[in-house]
Amino acid sequence: MLGLYLGDGCISVVGDPSKRVWSLRIMCADSWPGLREECVQAIRALRPLNHVRVLRKQGCTEVNSYSKHWPHLFPQHGPGKKHERAIVLADWQNEIVAEYPGLFVRGLIHSDGYRGMNRVRRPVGGADKWYEYPRYLFKNESADILRLCGETLDRLGVAWRYTKRNEISVARRDAVARLDEFVGPKY
Repeated sequence: MLGLYLGDGCISVVGDPSKRVWSLRIMCADSWPGLREECVQAIRALRPLNHVRVLRKQGCTEVNSYSKHWPHLFPQHGPGKKHERAIVLADWQNEIVAEYPGLFVRGLIHSDGYRGMNRVRRPVGGADKWYEYPRYLFKNESADILRLCGETLDRLGVAWRYTKRNEISVARRDAVARLDEFVGPKY
């Protein structure tokens, strides 16, 4: 849930600001209905007595739930865009990520990443030779979220590198296989 929130989620006040009821909203692409259902189940696990709404939007679905407790569970919440403010995990969140690093990376990659095939063309003997290999890419504008992803990949023993200032690539065969153990395909 933390990975999904950091990628595609936000928390906003609902109704009368003096009552301080918050809406946790996670945007899920319609292309991945299984991921949307995982998001619903994760919210229910966090707040089992809260109602979870699934609201259809153009090209995506908003999964949301109201609670006075969302800012306590996601202290990274704040005004403005995530990449324009510091994203630091609370000590208790660090303990959870340390215990479940695969689930954290799964949430991050399922929100702002993908696993696909990289096609490469190389000239060999005067002709073009094509080959392809699987890789993961994770893209985010927040340097802090990228750092959290990289630290967690290190914890899992997954080799990675920056391909751009805002993009992490996992492309070595053994690293992709290791990450497959935790992330798996979007469905």
